Amino acid sequence: MSDVVFSLDTCGLFCPEPVMLLHNKIDQISVGELVEVIATDPSTQRDIPKFCAFLDHELLSSREEDKRFFYLIRKGS
Repeated sequence: MSDVVFSLDTCGLFCPEPVMLLHNKIDQISVGELVEVIATDPSTQRDIPKFCAFLDHELLSSREEDKRFFYLIRKGS
């Protein structure tokens, strides 16, 4: 597994844009690499875990801090 972390700032964007941008970023990275998503849209709390489960990516962590949501995702195969 890689410890490469790509950052994806989707602050200010609303559904479905954060997940669409995440989908594009996941396509650009290698299996096992990590992407951190930073978002302000509360719907990402529902959408990003569903995205990961549906496409077999691993949601390593999620947290909320100062009205921003942070997700750490490992690309699956």
